[in-house]
Amino acid sequence: MSEQAEQAVETPELDRYECRSCGYVYEPEKGDDKQDIVSGTLFAELPANWRCPVCNAKKVAFANIGPAGTASGFKENLGFGLGVNTLTPTQKNILIFGALALGFLFFISLYGLQ
Repeated sequence: MSEQAEQAVETPELDRYECRSCGYVYEPEKGDDKQDIVSGTLFAELPANWRCPVCNAKKVAFANIGPAGTASGFKENLGFGLGVNTLTPTQKNILIFGALALGFLFFISLYGLQ
């Protein structure tokens, strides 16, 4: 496992938290403009009466989903899957949709074989 992944696990203060009710993600780097929470405010430092800006769920309805830009999933499973498990969600999207676009181009090129 890379040092970056280990370092990300050791810095939970940068972790994002997702609302289990609606899927809203609180990111400490952005804060919450709707409730005047400045950027850089950690989730643990949010007021006890803070609620989800989308569905108004309480703070206890949020789950830690880790820092942005890291591979999703359990740490012990990142070594499996021919290296695909270590890709970030953005990299996975590029791989999937790039392969679909390439397959479509190959399919369309068959019309040139008359």
